Amino acid sequence: MSTAAPIDAPDTPVRVLIGRIAQVYLKPRWKGFAVALVAAVVVAFCSAKLVQILEPAINDLLVVQKPGALWSIPLAIAGYAVLRGVAQITQASLVNRIGNGVVGDVQVQLFGRLVRADLARLRSQHSGTHVASVLYDANLIREAATSGLVNYTQHLLTVIGAILVMISNDLVLTLAILLAAPAAGGIMRRFSKKTTKAAKGAMAETSALSTAIMESLDGVRVVKIENREAHEEARVGQVVARRQSHLVKGANARAAAAPATETLMTLIVAAVMAYAGWRAGTGDMNVGAFVAFIGALGVASQSLRQLANLQTVFAEGLAGARRLFAALDVEPEVRDAPGAREIADSQGSIAFENVAFAYGEGAPALNGVSLRAERGESIALVGPSGGGKSTILNLIPRFYDVTGGRVTLDGADVRDLTLTSLRDQIALVTQEPFLFDDTIRANIAYARPDATDDEIEAAAKAAAAHDFIMALPEGYRTVVGEAGARLSGGQRQRIAIARAFLKDAPILLLDEATSALDTESEAQVQAALNRLMAGRTTMLIAHRLSTVRGADRIYVIDKGQVVESGDHAALVKAGGLYARLAKSQDLETESAA
Repeated sequence: MSTAAPIDAPDTPVRVLIGRIAQVYLKPRWKGFAVALVAAVVVAFCSAKLVQILEPAINDLLVVQKPGALWSIPLAIAGYAVLRGVAQITQASLVNRIGNGVVGDVQVQLFGRLVRADLARLRSQHSGTHVASVLYDANLIREAATSGLVNYTQHLLTVIGAILVMISNDLVLTLAILLAAPAAGGIMRRFSKKTTKAAKGAMAETSALSTAIMESLDGVRVVKIENREAHEEARVGQVVARRQSHLVKGANARAAAAPATETLMTLIVAAVMAYAGWRAGTGDMNVGAFVAFIGALGVASQSLRQLANLQTVFAEGLAGARRLFAALDVEPEVRDAPGAREIADSQGSIAFENVAFAYGEGAPALNGVSLRAERGESIALVGPSGGGKSTILNLIPRFYDVTGGRVTLDGADVRDLTLTSLRDQIALVTQEPFLFDDTIRANIAYARPDATDDEIEAAAKAAAAHDFIMALPEGYRTVVGEAGARLSGGQRQRIAIARAFLKDAPILLLDEATSALDTESEAQVQAALNRLMAGRTTMLIAHRLSTVRGADRIYVIDKGQVVESGDHAALVKAGGLYARLAKSQDLETESAA
């Protein structure tokens, strides 16, 4: 875990977040972003000039009818309008391209960090939280970092330009109006705080909503058999209601910010009109100057309203950035040590030396475990559920790291080896093998995407999978569906075994690889596993002791400790826990017969 202060700590200055967004996401796109800012400046300049030209347009065209004004002023207005339109289109297209690029970067970074995260962290947070971060936070940051910043620049400069036009017409009146600026700023800050609070609440409830939906769909069979559809619908409905409450509060804050600012500006316009009418009556202000002043005030009012909206966009974007950087800054605990070396051709010699392990702050899962496995040996782990068998298997490829003792491969502590080279030496087949929603060919070749068709078919034949694959309409090009849903359990298992055959790793880990299969499928899979185990160091977990009788050595694991070891005959003769388990299963078999 990173020892640095988290980026979302309460005392982290906002400028740190802004600087990091600029450095990571905007700097690589600085050319396009700079052009977009220049376009924003041009838009603001043209807007100010179009307001400024109102005075000569009215006085020279309508009042005194100055010679040449009939064509020069309309041409100037048309020129500024065309230039502003081109700049607006340029700005919008660049902002869209940069913004979507930022979203892509954020999503890829988040997914990369999550897929490399420790299993302990991934299991402590539901996947729905990760999905919300990948989809929701990225768009908030995009809005703030691209369109928000560019539009803020444009409208801020437009306000400044309008004020300059107002000053050129009446300095005293402009200064009087500017006294209302603190009130407008206070309104913006008030609504910005409300929006920030609502954004944080919406983020949390978005994660909860993703979690609730994914959890209900993952367990849909349980939901249906227990007739709990209405309950799940109500549960999701409650989360949706809470999320909507935050979204409505945020939307209300955004919606109220602009009218509040606009109302203030309208009151100012009313006062200006009264003042200007008085000035016109005394002959100190002509019609053109009055219209130009009111026009500039209207432009400034409109841009101030947009600035009020953008304050909320920035607040939401910074809230998203805090959560994003908090996720990105978490370093996995299981990672390459400084100076870690690669291992290329392992002999497959595994040893546990007085190993202890605990999940987080919980009770120890393993305590003083010592065992060994040599090349070509099959080692079985048996014992009651929850005794620590799967934990032992998880420590070999460093899904977790030991908290005491050490695990070695060919005499070297696995923590001194690079993760990539260590895991290259290991093939894993589990009780419920995972298949991607891709073709059978891609699933078999997942560890070796460059494998040839002949190599893939050879692996499938060794796994007794080739025949059923060829019987499918698309053969090896058949898409297996989500998690392999279009295949039977035995077929999925044989695809997983073919994947292990193709990887050809010297170490094989089998975690209840046949326990979920029917008798016929189990026989086919077991035959394939026997071929796969030949010449490899195999560590297997099995509850059916009939599958481990031929193991070279059996370790009986109970309450996180090795309580017995030996071959089947010796352990039965010893009359301990293994003998009791064997007797229980023999009795069950006789009863079934």
